[in-house]
Amino acid sequence: MNSNAALYFVDRHVTEGRAEKPAFREADGAKRTLTYGQLAEETARFAGALIRHGVRREERVAMIVRDQIEFPVVFWGALKAGAIPVPLNTLLAAAVYEAILEDSRASILVVSEAMWETVKPAIEGNRFLRAVLVIGDAPEGTESYRQFCEGAEPCEAVEAHEDELAFWLYSSGSTGTPKGVRHVHASLKATADTFGKGVLGISEEDTVFSAAKMFFAYGLGNAMSFPMAVGATTVIFSGRPTPEACAGILAEEKPTLFCGVPTLFAAMVAAQEKAGGAPTHSIRLCTSAGEALPREIGERWEKLWNAEIVDGVGSTEMLHIFLSNRPGECVYGTSGTAVPGYEVRLVDEHDEDVADGEVGELLVRGPSAAEGYWNRRAKSMATFQGHWTRTGDKYERDAHGRYVYCGRTDDMFKVSGIWVSPFEVEQALVAHPAVLEAAVVARADEKGLDKPAAYIVLKEGADPSIAADLKDMVKEKIGMWKYPRWIEVVDELPKTATGKIQRFKLREGEPA
Repeated sequence: MNSNAALYFVDRHVTEGRAEKPAFREADGAKRTLTYGQLAEETARFAGALIRHGVRREERVAMIVRDQIEFPVVFWGALKAGAIPVPLNTLLAAAVYEAILEDSRASILVVSEAMWETVKPAIEGNRFLRAVLVIGDAPEGTESYRQFCEGAEPCEAVEAHEDELAFWLYSSGSTGTPKGVRHVHASLKATADTFGKGVLGISEEDTVFSAAKMFFAYGLGNAMSFPMAVGATTVIFSGRPTPEACAGILAEEKPTLFCGVPTLFAAMVAAQEKAGGAPTHSIRLCTSAGEALPREIGERWEKLWNAEIVDGVGSTEMLHIFLSNRPGECVYGTSGTAVPGYEVRLVDEHDEDVADGEVGELLVRGPSAAEGYWNRRAKSMATFQGHWTRTGDKYERDAHGRYVYCGRTDDMFKVSGIWVSPFEVEQALVAHPAVLEAAVVARADEKGLDKPAAYIVLKEGADPSIAADLKDMVKEKIGMWKYPRWIEVVDELPKTATGKIQRFKLREGEPA
């Protein structure tokens, strides 16, 4: 049996009568539409072009491609050819691209024209690239993506085993250098069945808009595998997902599912509250991941939009969300319970299970775990331990069996011998009407003892002299020892392109 994922997510829709159904439509630029039939044809042609060019099975095809209709063509077309697509973050610096391209040994690179000036210095002297394809006008030394595909013989999807490597994703680098995470064909359907269908209840009638981009695991599921598993339509946007841009897309494109990250939801809530009135939209449900969603933001969003945010936790290593709230029973401030098909545990430093109310590291097992990291054997052995994957997240389980996020393992610290959850302090801070965002890290006092230090971003027009009020509010809300001894107002917090706060930079003294 051929378990090539492209057969299920692409070609199946043609045989099932959805050839004319729009699979993707662009919300910006030329506002092009790509039907399932066109996608099947164009992916077969791109696969044929790769084979004509001499690309062999398991060779890497790196993608520095914005969210545009060529993205799914290149991704699924590479799978059809038996090559390994490697979508890369489109917001990285040239030095990082250079390191990743060297690490992955990609032989083909596909680049959006808008990315070329950034990418150009990253490929000088590259030993592995045989072709650089530019979507748009191809500069000297590159090849036009369109001409590369022109006249190629369409290729049927090569036979692949469900456990065969399908694609790589590079981790977002919230704690340092990105790592190549290798996933198999079966993982795409596993996440679509468990979270896409089982939790979101996605159907063919849905239209999805993911502000989170397709280059990383959360966006790949939202915008590609989930809607394509059921024959739904995805609205894609190549630009920066600002609150204004996203609000416009919700009003004009009328998606029914909206997938964002906590920082975006917070900014959209602040903008809508300032504007006043109810927003225009058609969303029935929202999802959030990347960082834990503060309770205050979830409650204010639902009041304004009359649509729940299903907050969950996932990882590049597990491909998508494995711990989540459920529609109709969202408890903001928690990550809910295990997604059906997954199991989770909380363990102490000796890998013994911890009791309810105690902090432990979250371990997960399920059908979408990665095969491992590329060229990182020691890290693979430390993360993927038998059936279980170590997440590096600290959680506690409440009396109702729901999991409450405490922080990354590296972010947790003790004050007076008691664990402090940075996220708990951050939630208390953002409850203040003047605070838009907050990040908390440990800082040594004059005695060399760790105490909480907070960095905050204020809403427009807020008075920056509110530090004393915030300290008192935190003391009252969550405890005397947890209040931040230092509060610094900053213009922005350091984040990855996926919206995760890089607290290690704050610990190193880089507030922005």
